[in-house]
Amino acid sequence: MNLLNSLGSSVGGGSSPGGLLGTLSGNTAAPAAQGDDLISLLTRSTEIIDEASEIKIGRQLAAVLLGSKPLHPDARLQAYVNRLGRWISLQSERPNLPWTFVVLDDNGYNAFAAPGGYVFVTKGLIDRCADESELAGILAHEITHVTQRHHLQAMRKTAQSGLLTQLVASQIKTNAVGNLVASQVLALGRNLYARGLDQGDEFEADRRGVALAASSGFDPFGLPAALQVLRAAAPGNPMFTLSLATHPPAEQRLDQLQLAMGNRLDGLTGTAPVTVAQRLQGSGGAAPAAAAAAGAAAVAAPAATAEKTKRNRKKK
Repeated sequence: MNLLNSLGSSVGGGSSPGGLLGTLSGNTAAPAAQGDDLISLLTRSTEIIDEASEIKIGRQLAAVLLGSKPLHPDARLQAYVNRLGRWISLQSERPNLPWTFVVLDDNGYNAFAAPGGYVFVTKGLIDRCADESELAGILAHEITHVTQRHHLQAMRKTAQSGLLTQLVASQIKTNAVGNLVASQVLALGRNLYARGLDQGDEFEADRRGVALAASSGFDPFGLPAALQVLRAAAPGNPMFTLSLATHPPAEQRLDQLQLAMGNRLDGLTGTAPVTVAQRLQGSGGAAPAAAAAAGAAAVAAPAATAEKTKRNRKKK
């Protein structure tokens, strides 16, 4: 059973969404109250959402969406991914968000973000990362979804189409009992994440994610290497079902990155790769830091000029 399907079976049992929310924020409020708050925010999502509301939406979506999968029990792994993610987020456009990085005990190859700074990766994804730069590239991709407010934009489009109002109305009719409000929120979350974000958002997260990873001191080719894993995945492999269904084809993403990167970032490679296992064991040298400032200027260009380059090529 993949992660998305398991969400559907978690409404009546399994891990409590409120429990994961408590883990993330220390808030132990009842799921019903959290659901009411979220529905209220989403129904006015056509308005500009301030940062405090964005964080609130993200906390609740993260808790309800991913509460069906437990946190991975390895505390050292959780601490390591949090350190890695927070270092990268400090180089982002929004370093002051309450960034939280969580490893889920799931064998699928998945990573998710929610508004306000919540990023989740599965143990299955970490196990498939050949080295730290691949994981850094994936985290930078998800961080970019947050900094560019991609999920909020997707919710706004849904609200403008009228689909959100219909979905909320149907859930309220079938779940009139107050203690089932959590299932309403679950339906909203599944609708958002099952269809995935716009292709343009994914391409932007790839471009900016590569730049962010490089400016954080990591090999900029980590994310392309991770995309090679997706490109080689068999369509019927359940480990990759959700990632393949909610993202553009890996081949297309790699082509877009090649257009954006060219050979501009070749000078930032060459560092000996460090695996996640080596980092957890305390070997592999210090985490990248000094290269961040030096690489930032060289890396910013691809994200800013990719579309211009593409247009110029069309003119020729």
